[in-house]
Amino acid sequence: MPDPRIIAIDLDERSILRRNADIEQERRVAIFDLLEANHFDVAGHDGPHRIRLREEEGRLAIDLLGEDGPVRHTIRVGLARLRRPIRDYFAICESYFKAVRQDHPRGIEAIDMARRGQHNEAAELLQECLKGKVETDFDTARRLFTLICVLHIKQSTSAVDVARHPPASHVP
Repeated sequence: MPDPRIIAIDLDERSILRRNADIEQERRVAIFDLLEANHFDVAGHDGPHRIRLREEEGRLAIDLLGEDGPVRHTIRVGLARLRRPIRDYFAICESYFKAVRQDHPRGIEAIDMARRGQHNEAAELLQECLKGKVETDFDTARRLFTLICVLHIKQSTSAVDVARHPPASHVP
């Protein structure tokens, strides 16, 4: 009997730089919540699914993995439509984490509302991008968007732990 859900998820760590504690916590929570409850119905493939998210030539690749590990099928989705929401989400998360560290309660609530709004819009857009390939519920799309953002941490921002891994041009 088909079971359209994700039972295991992995991110291609080769494409990710080290993350600071805030981003690592976001990743862990997204994976935990995703595995607790999700709907992931892949056209032509019965679940449950073990998946790996990775970036391939500027596109999102979702590998469906067999029980013994090899890739059974890969779903590829263009990321062009998601680039701006990813960039905007990074910017608002950076503001949020900064406000939390500086303990500005008035600003935190407003920034968090904007962050949730951005996240919701991006989840809806991701659902559109997956249409015809994968059907997801809204919460699953939100959590997948979080993980897609983690895959896109490639440069030194406050989201990346620069203290432990300074840029190559850093001179003490």
